Amino acid sequence: MSVNELYTQRTRVWIADSEDVWKPAEITKDYKEGEPILHLRQEDETPLEYRIGPKDPLPFLRNPDILVGENDLTALSYLHEPAVLHNLKVRFLESNHIYTYCGIVLVAINPYEQLAIYGEEVINAYSGQNMGDMDPHIFAVAEEAYKQMARDERNQSIIVSGESGAGKTVSAKYAMRFFATVGGSAGNTNVEEKVLASSPIMEAIGNAKTTRNDNSSRFGKYIQIGFDRQYHIIGANMRTYLLEKSRVVFQAEDERNYHIFYQLCACASLPEFKDLALSSAEDFIYTSFGENIFIEGVNDAVDFEKTKEAFTLLGASTNPVVDRTSYPIDRESNSCNQRTLTRHLTLNPHVRPSPSPPQGEDRHLKHFCRLLGVELEQMEHWLCHRKLVTSSETYVKNMSCKQASNARDALAKHIYAHMFDWIVEHVNKALHTTAKQRSFIGVLDIYGFETFEINSFEQFCINYANEKLQQQFNSHVFKLEQEEYMKEQIPWTLIDFYDNQPCIDLIEAKLGILDLLDEECRVPKGTDENWCQKLYGKHSGSAHFQKPRMSNTSFIIIHFADKVEYQCEGFLEKNRDTVYEEQINILKASKFQMVADLFLEKKESSSSTPGSKTSRINVRSAKTVPKTPNKEHRKTVGHQFRSSLQLLMETLNATTPHYVRCIKPNDEKMSFVFDSKRAVQQLRACGVLETIRISAAGYPSRWTYQDFFNRYRVLMKRADMTNSDKKLVCRNLLATLIKDEDKFQFGKTKIFFRAGQVAYLEKLRADKFRSACIKIQKTVRGWLQRLRYRKIRRSAVLLQRYGRGYMARRYAEQLRLTRAAVICQKQCRMVRDRRAFLRVRRAVVTIQAYTRGMYTRRIFKEFLLHHKAMVIQKNVRGWLARKKFRRARDAAVTIQCAVRCMRAKRLTKQLKIDARSAQHLKKLNSGMENKIVQLQRKMDDQDLKTQNEQLLSHNNNLGSEVGKLQKELQQVRLRHGDGNQLTSLQEELARLRAELKESHDLNQRQEAEHGSEKLVLTQVNQESSASQRETDLQKDLDQERLRYQNLLKEFSRMEQRFDNLEEEVALTKRGHRRNPSNVSSLESDSNYPSISTSEVGDAEDAIQMVEDIGVEKAAMDISIFMKLQKRVRELELERKRLQAHIDKMEELRRNLTSQDEVADLAYNSLKRQELESENKKLKNDLNEMRRTVSDRVSDDSSSNELQESYKLLLTQLKAANEELDMRKEEVLLLRTKIVSGPQQNGLDWAHLNEDGELGLAYLGLKEVARVLEAQVQSLSRQHKDELEALHTQIEVLRGDLEKKTEALNHTMSLSPEAQVEYSVQQEITRLTNDNLVRDPPPPLIGVVRVHDRREGDLKELVEKLEKNERKLKKQLRIYMKKIQELEEIRPSSVSATVPCLPAYILFMCIRHADYVNDDEKVESLLTSTINAIKKVLKKNVNDFEMVSFWLANTSRLLHCLKQYSGDEAFMTQNTGKQNEHCLKNFDLAEYRQVLSDLSIQIYQQLIKVAEGIMQPMIVSAMLESESIPSLSGVKPMGYRNRSSSMDHDGNGPSTYTLGALIRQLGQFHSVMGEHGLDPEIVSQVVRQLFHCINAFTLNNLLLRKDVCSWSTGMQLRYNISQMEEWLRANNLQQSKAAPTLEPIIQAAQLLQVKKKTSQDAEAICALCTALTMQQIVKILNLYTPLNEFEERVTVSFIRNIQSNLQERNDAPTLLVDTKHTFPVLFPYTPSALSLETLHIPASLGLGFLVRV
Repeated sequence: MSVNELYTQRTRVWIADSEDVWKPAEITKDYKEGEPILHLRQEDETPLEYRIGPKDPLPFLRNPDILVGENDLTALSYLHEPAVLHNLKVRFLESNHIYTYCGIVLVAINPYEQLAIYGEEVINAYSGQNMGDMDPHIFAVAEEAYKQMARDERNQSIIVSGESGAGKTVSAKYAMRFFATVGGSAGNTNVEEKVLASSPIMEAIGNAKTTRNDNSSRFGKYIQIGFDRQYHIIGANMRTYLLEKSRVVFQAEDERNYHIFYQLCACASLPEFKDLALSSAEDFIYTSFGENIFIEGVNDAVDFEKTKEAFTLLGASTNPVVDRTSYPIDRESNSCNQRTLTRHLTLNPHVRPSPSPPQGEDRHLKHFCRLLGVELEQMEHWLCHRKLVTSSETYVKNMSCKQASNARDALAKHIYAHMFDWIVEHVNKALHTTAKQRSFIGVLDIYGFETFEINSFEQFCINYANEKLQQQFNSHVFKLEQEEYMKEQIPWTLIDFYDNQPCIDLIEAKLGILDLLDEECRVPKGTDENWCQKLYGKHSGSAHFQKPRMSNTSFIIIHFADKVEYQCEGFLEKNRDTVYEEQINILKASKFQMVADLFLEKKESSSSTPGSKTSRINVRSAKTVPKTPNKEHRKTVGHQFRSSLQLLMETLNATTPHYVRCIKPNDEKMSFVFDSKRAVQQLRACGVLETIRISAAGYPSRWTYQDFFNRYRVLMKRADMTNSDKKLVCRNLLATLIKDEDKFQFGKTKIFFRAGQVAYLEKLRADKFRSACIKIQKTVRGWLQRLRYRKIRRSAVLLQRYGRGYMARRYAEQLRLTRAAVICQKQCRMVRDRRAFLRVRRAVVTIQAYTRGMYTRRIFKEFLLHHKAMVIQKNVRGWLARKKFRRARDAAVTIQCAVRCMRAKRLTKQLKIDARSAQHLKKLNSGMENKIVQLQRKMDDQDLKTQNEQLLSHNNNLGSEVGKLQKELQQVRLRHGDGNQLTSLQEELARLRAELKESHDLNQRQEAEHGSEKLVLTQVNQESSASQRETDLQKDLDQERLRYQNLLKEFSRMEQRFDNLEEEVALTKRGHRRNPSNVSSLESDSNYPSISTSEVGDAEDAIQMVEDIGVEKAAMDISIFMKLQKRVRELELERKRLQAHIDKMEELRRNLTSQDEVADLAYNSLKRQELESENKKLKNDLNEMRRTVSDRVSDDSSSNELQESYKLLLTQLKAANEELDMRKEEVLLLRTKIVSGPQQNGLDWAHLNEDGELGLAYLGLKEVARVLEAQVQSLSRQHKDELEALHTQIEVLRGDLEKKTEALNHTMSLSPEAQVEYSVQQEITRLTNDNLVRDPPPPLIGVVRVHDRREGDLKELVEKLEKNERKLKKQLRIYMKKIQELEEIRPSSVSATVPCLPAYILFMCIRHADYVNDDEKVESLLTSTINAIKKVLKKNVNDFEMVSFWLANTSRLLHCLKQYSGDEAFMTQNTGKQNEHCLKNFDLAEYRQVLSDLSIQIYQQLIKVAEGIMQPMIVSAMLESESIPSLSGVKPMGYRNRSSSMDHDGNGPSTYTLGALIRQLGQFHSVMGEHGLDPEIVSQVVRQLFHCINAFTLNNLLLRKDVCSWSTGMQLRYNISQMEEWLRANNLQQSKAAPTLEPIIQAAQLLQVKKKTSQDAEAICALCTALTMQQIVKILNLYTPLNEFEERVTVSFIRNIQSNLQERNDAPTLLVDTKHTFPVLFPYTPSALSLETLHIPASLGLGFLVRV
């Protein structure tokens, strides 16, 4: 495009100006190339002749108005300095936007005013968003870094730079706050709080007031925030650069020293600072150089408290050095600072050239030495003398006053620098973590380019660092541009950009400025002048080095930003940073360990051990020995800074950088005042213009093919628009519009344009629209004139026609009145009557025909349907009867066969056992009766002694058990009283309970007050209808209800926190105590366990349960401790009774005189006791098996076959029992004979047992008992297994029968088509189950053969039984696993039968407990129910269906407790049958309150789950999706819309449409309806969700400039209308959900209304009542025209709006609270369902519930 085409009439340009840098003008005459003058007109209408020549090029062109105010400077068509400056100025002054993108750089302008754009809601709004989607913000840059770290797994860096006062520290602080909020620590370590706490500490010791900034950072820092694999913050590390130590000893006018000094002086009156002798900062020279010790709006005492709190937080959980908490750290560090101050006051009067020490004692010096812990004489001496060491001897030389002052200042700077490094080191230790760091994000807060009237060594180092950063920035920008071109396959041409490597070489290369400076510092008598002369001689030929004309002690360096003249004075001294070693040695010898360690060298401090600190003895030599200088100590400041800067650059090069450039708008610190000169100077220095220049050198404007087609399709031909290939259409269009092919390039997905081409296309588009508008106006005006002419002509013709007709009618009237009138009347009447008659007759005949046909067809159809139904019923009934008969017959035959076989085998076995046992006993008892009698007597004598010993041991065991219980109870109480952590938790729980109780009492009182007030209000309404008062009371009630629910929500949160803390305590105790294996863990049950009354009697189990669940939770159920105490008392009574019995046995034992008789009695008693114990055990086993079988048979009383098998088994067991009784009687008979035998005959035991026959008899009897026991056990085990198998089969058959009956009933109730479909589904299910069936388990062994005298057979039998048992258990586990997988019950399956069925079942259980008057059962049931619901909801925390299901059931259970409570207020709608079901014995009002609180908690969880599902859909559906196609326009995009923040892989979040959002709402509504949730609660849920939609939509609208347009307003209004239509379709108009959308409706209307005159402003104020003033102003500022025909909102109009809205008392918040929750109300809705009609489906597996 030629110059003649660009510089035409009415084209706007920029011209240079001395005051405003650049000012606008307009071309008044077309310019021809080669003309020397360009005719312009300025804004004040003054003409200007602008000269054009070789040195005066053509002025810069202005961008179209549509591009002014863009978020990204790279979106501008013309990229140059005036365009950038004007765009920033418009955004800053007119829209009050302080952030703007410039490619990859975020430009931040300091507003010098607190803005409400950094709240947590803003952080949440930017979290998860792409960088180009939202308005520019520091949070967007932080989110981009966080996202790239997680996606690319690469470390990130945020480089914040700018002048002093530009806002670098605040920007870095907000970036760290974003990371702390989004990437908070996973546990309770509070690492993010520690990272933020480091800021006040570093500001106190490293920031100071300057003439440009009240809180200027006088050092550079790089903070690395570490993240783990889940991208949670785990730690941080800080590196500092170039602390300005000279500020410690000198400050310029109106400046201050570091903040910590003034904070200490402000708190001088505190008791902990009494020993420091502090006073006002004006009393110290080091703090009063600036002559102004105060900062407006800053309270140093308050800041010091914040600093102490930060130290406390950092020292709370780190190593012992930092664990000295804030006060020890503050005291030590503050003592160092104070010593520096007091030393200046102390030494200044005593500095003199005399070698003798000062006379007298100076209290300031003494106080200084006391604080530092050093020797007064030595410090006094070496402050005025210095030591010179030569090769042969050592000299002590006096110092002049100037030398002494310099040495004093150097020592002060050295002390402060070491203290600064010490604090940074310990802060890093506090932020250090032992966890493995996966990645980090670094935040670099470093000084920007500086130039003052006098520039010294500090400015030289700062500018040197900025040269290195600028080089890295240029290379990174160049690399990104190259990657973009290569990705789009654009031919890459080398772009010439500024390379500052020569300037860097001038500074850091060999024999550069720093090398020459270090060399001069090593010269013994080096001076600044000599060094300056060396610079002149060495670098005078460099292009970046100049010598000033009027000075020989300064030099000029041409930096990338500007020329800077440096004064050489002080360079050598600052580079050396010389401190006399004697003074340092005195400090190293301090009696305070911290002061001594502060000045140890790194190697020395690292080699010292901790034990050496306390046992160190300072030994000094009597003769001074020359000491070799330390090489580390000789490193110059320049060398150290160069090394640290090199390390920083390596770190930055290894990360992905993100740039934030802070701009200072003015030097007066005035809010929203823009100084163009200062801004341009900083833009040049910070590299923003260099970014623009690099972008402009290539193809800065980039459009996707689709966006280009949508924007410029007005320039296409109709034939081109029908082509589906958009790329080809765009190529053809550009080929016709732009002739120069170098002005654009076609990439894979985008079109690249040179600078200015988009503006040219916009001009062509505007011309096209302008010509179209002219043509439309011409056509419309012609059409209007033609329409007017035709209207006049028609009116004239109409008048003429009516006039002539009137005359003709008057002439013919007389002729028609005679004859024509009569004839016409006759004919008309005849025809009219005949037609009416014929029409009526035809209608009657037709109606009769159709009616008769319809009735006939209906009768025939009904007859046909009845006939078909009868045929179907006949066939189905016959099939069912035959199937049932065959199944019953097969089952009967099978059971009969099995039972008969079993009976035959058992009868045979019993006969064999009887015969075998009788013969054996006869053989054993043959001839042995007398000996057995003797043995039995001896056993009886021994029994008494054995029984006494057992009773005594039992008594001792009981006593030890009681002691053990008391000891454990005492330990529990001691642990409860002594544990600090448990005590704190219990106190917190007690406090929460007290608060909950108070809230409950307050709620009851408020309800009572509300009832009374409502009664009074009713009376007042009867007298005078004052509806306004009732509305106010209702609002107060809603507010109180909201406060109560918020308190309940806070209680739930604290309860959850208590559970977490308790789990943590349990984890700490796990190493000392383990749970028994037979006690279930607390986590597997509910939070509040209830104990059954049948198990309370076991004291050991109760104590073990107390230990398992913890003292805190055990304290919640006082019944446990009551039962424990009751058990202890019972054990004590039992112990006393046993003790009395033992005493009696002891007296009986004392009566025995003979020791031999006692021994014989003990022996015989032991033998007899063994036999009886075995028999007793056998009998107990039989009784237990009998009870078990009896219970099972009673449960399955419907099975006759099972009763028969049970009777057979019982008969056999009775026979075995009778055999045992018979043996017992024989034994008793023998015992009687043994007892009576010695009394009658006096037989000798030795004679009876002379051949050992008694022992053989005893062994034989024992073997008989063992055989009998084995037989009985085998029989019991066999019959038990068989009984269980039969019971299982009966249960399976019964369940199958119930399922098939239910399926048949359900099938018969369906239509024929539904019956076919249902039958197919059932058949598929049956085939699936058949495929899953495995081989049946092997049959149980029915008969166990026991041989007479072979134990091998018994062992073999036992092994077979155990093997079969293991096999059956294994198969049972497999089947149970499959059943669990196949039959998982979902809430939908439960709600499909009867909505809220679990609630009804639970209430029926409660009613049964009320009927039997069991209070413990009611308490246990309700407690277990509440805990189980909480457990299920905790497990399914994000399942909307599950939460909705339990909300419906909990509310229904609450309503049932009210409906059947017996309270007349709740019984008004009950039926007579329902009133009979009311509770009789218990008042469950307290549990109703607990269920109400639980319902509120579930409701809040439901809202949270629903909002979490809907949140990703809201913005895309409401603002971004095009519900009305081709309505939204397209604007030029900047770099951010195509940056790496976009997901190029297509894996990003999908775009949701409005239909998807409405379908999601419909799904929520249908799920809640299916589960039977009350309509009132459903309405409240919908209202809350609509508030969420409104909040997220409005917040996003307030933070995005690209959606604030007229077309977006139209789309938004259409989307809202669809939402309202959904409400009407679901009968939710009364849910109050529509009013929650009022703010977004008014925002959409605000985007569409006219915004120009004062009447428009008044209309807007009257319209936008639901929006705050901040929101209205924000939307007006963000309003962006998409075409040139739309007008921007002027600043005066916005000011007019603000003035009109001043009377409003709106909250000073911009964004809507997305976490706001409306108070929920659960209205009482009784159920019409009768409990006696309730049916529990068999598919739920609740067969254990029996209707009573």
